[in-house]
Amino acid sequence: MTQEQHIFLTAEWRDLVILNYEVDGELLSGYVPAGAVLDSFQGRFYISVVGFRFRRTRLFGFLPVPFHSDFDEVNLRFYVRRKEGAEERRGVVFIAEIVPKRAVAQLARRAYGENYVSLPMEHSITGNGAANRVEYRWRLNGAWCKLYAQTSGAPAPAEERSLEQFITEHYWGYTKQATGAAIEYHVAHPVWNVWASAAAGFEGDASGVYGSELARILQRPPDSAFIADGSAVTVFRGKRIREPP
Repeated sequence: MTQEQHIFLTAEWRDLVILNYEVDGELLSGYVPAGAVLDSFQGRFYISVVGFRFRRTRLFGFLPVPFHSDFDEVNLRFYVRRKEGAEERRGVVFIAEIVPKRAVAQLARRAYGENYVSLPMEHSITGNGAANRVEYRWRLNGAWCKLYAQTSGAPAPAEERSLEQFITEHYWGYTKQATGAAIEYHVAHPVWNVWASAAAGFEGDASGVYGSELARILQRPPDSAFIADGSAVTVFRGKRIREPP
């Protein structure tokens, strides 16, 4: 049985707000897992802060978890690639992930070693179909952080060779382990429709989750921002891809 036949969970990811910031690759070098290298778009490296809704979550594709099937997530991530034979796998590395459910954070830390934290969260989605605003918020030490984007018009698939396509079409996840090894897992979903956004940003002090250097980057206007409609997703079980020397 192959890795692709071992489902860890199925869910829907909906109403994704994605803010992208160009950064110096040196800033990310310490986060890159063994066996992977930084991926770039037109020679530039990006981090993304992403907020979205988990819906209809089921472990192993069939087992609902009472009171834990629908919740929000905000994550900070960057992009890598890894060769597997003749295949080049493009993936993401999560610097930190925030959810409001403590049990979800504990499960993700145990299964993949991801840096999940549990904090109070909320979201709002407003609009009339022609103009929409999506916002995700979390609270730490009594203060709120938020990311938001506002769009207008109809969504469409990301254009070929666009930054939006680069950001959304990474279908592998990589986790750096404390031992020096790495975990690789596959995430499957169809191509998403996107709305470009000229009115988007991040507000608040995120240093308590991301550290001061990355938090400062989020204070500037994003280099690009968009909303993706999302879809059903399947997350497969991870495997160790490289032992430490």
